Amino acid sequence: MPVRPASSGRAGRRLPLAWLGVLPFFAFTTAFLFLPAANVLVGAFQDDAGGATVDHVRKLFDEPYRTAFKNSIEVSLVTAGLGSVFGLLLAYAAIREGTPRFVRAGLTTFSGVAANFAGIPLAAAFIATLGTIGVVTQFMTNQLGVNPYDHGFSVFSKTGIEIVYLYFQIPLMVLVIAPAIDGLRREWREAASSLGASSWQFWRHVGMPIMTPSILSAFVLLFGNSFSAYATAYGLTGGSVGLVPVTIGFYLSGNVLDDPHLGQALAFGMLVVLALMMLAYVPLQRRASRWSR
Repeated sequence: MPVRPASSGRAGRRLPLAWLGVLPFFAFTTAFLFLPAANVLVGAFQDDAGGATVDHVRKLFDEPYRTAFKNSIEVSLVTAGLGSVFGLLLAYAAIREGTPRFVRAGLTTFSGVAANFAGIPLAAAFIATLGTIGVVTQFMTNQLGVNPYDHGFSVFSKTGIEIVYLYFQIPLMVLVIAPAIDGLRREWREAASSLGASSWQFWRHVGMPIMTPSILSAFVLLFGNSFSAYATAYGLTGGSVGLVPVTIGFYLSGNVLDDPHLGQALAFGMLVVLALMMLAYVPLQRRASRWSR
């Protein structure tokens, strides 16, 4: 009998020591996530004197803020949709049976780098490539006799932002969807083939129903990644295309405009949009994890 209390006492002493390992994580998230989010929530409903007001939140439904949200949502939907499709096809082509292993290793390595290559360096790279005097633009003009800028294209437009965002959206999709593709067991395809199912029937009735939750959850993740991007769009367009993160930067920096509470209200609107997307992401991710097991 005296052995059991001693063991219980040692277990009780080990628990606090185990929790010490996660204290830095909780401290980091509190300092850089929860406290800033709380400051945004409070500041969005305050006036300059510190009193309560909803005027700043009401302005989100007026111009130019409504257009900024529309542009951000449109860019996010386009890049998340195209990134999901092309990333899925690229990942499946590299992971499926018969593809040499070095192809997957190379694709995974490149995707890990490209998914994190963003901001001012990425904007500068695309300006040097597709700008008015970019390498590709000059080649098309001098060698092919076609200047894309004479036909309405501009890398400094909303379409240009979408093209640049795809550079990191597609690799991110490859990294996210690869485990789900690995989860498609060979036995399922063999069982379908033994029952006379064609490749199309396998994907229609087995493959896609299993993959759909993972694809949708990856789409939500890509949407949030694009919706919150700031430096790439600002470095590419200088703020000429109205996006919510860029507009927030104007109000908080005070270089052009100075209204921190309106900037916080815009950030509050972003939190609402991202929260709605997360409400869809969590159940999809849980369902996808059940299939992967």
